[in-house]
Amino acid sequence: MVKAVLPGSFDPIHYGHIDIAKRAAKLFDEIVIAVYDRPLKNLLLSPEIRISLCKQAFANEAKISVTGYSGLTVEFCRKIGAQVIVRGLRVFSDFEHEFRTALANHHLAPDIEIVAFITSEEHTFLSSSTVREIASLGGDISGMVPSHVIQIMKDHFHGSEEGQHVLPNVTIRD
Repeated sequence: MVKAVLPGSFDPIHYGHIDIAKRAAKLFDEIVIAVYDRPLKNLLLSPEIRISLCKQAFANEAKISVTGYSGLTVEFCRKIGAQVIVRGLRVFSDFEHEFRTALANHHLAPDIEIVAFITSEEHTFLSSSTVREIASLGGDISGMVPSHVIQIMKDHFHGSEEGQHVLPNVTIRD
């Protein structure tokens, strides 16, 4: 049985993530969506909310489970007995980062394979930061995320003053 891990911050999960996970589930026996709790970037949603959104997104997928983790991804893989790390590639600029990360992970754990899936064409523009920014500006994210994510984003950005957060450095306003 081959177990694969799809790690990420999923802040929030979007259709690009979901597509990669479902495609990976066709090749591997089990997919673990691993929600990283402390990436080196500003997060909008708490780990608990991100895990909950991922669990809802894969509720009907028998081969896909969701859990949170911290520390090195390769150590998490070893802990749960995963042999593969799955990553997604959207655009050319993703390749360099993913390539270097894969080499570092291979150096740390040569027994764990890294497999990259090329995103489906309709998802090439999708990123969590794009979803966050469009949602913060009141834009329509319905073609980007499942309905349960839409509601969380609306509540977060437009439900109260407490929900107003600083936006990421990348912007699509202009």
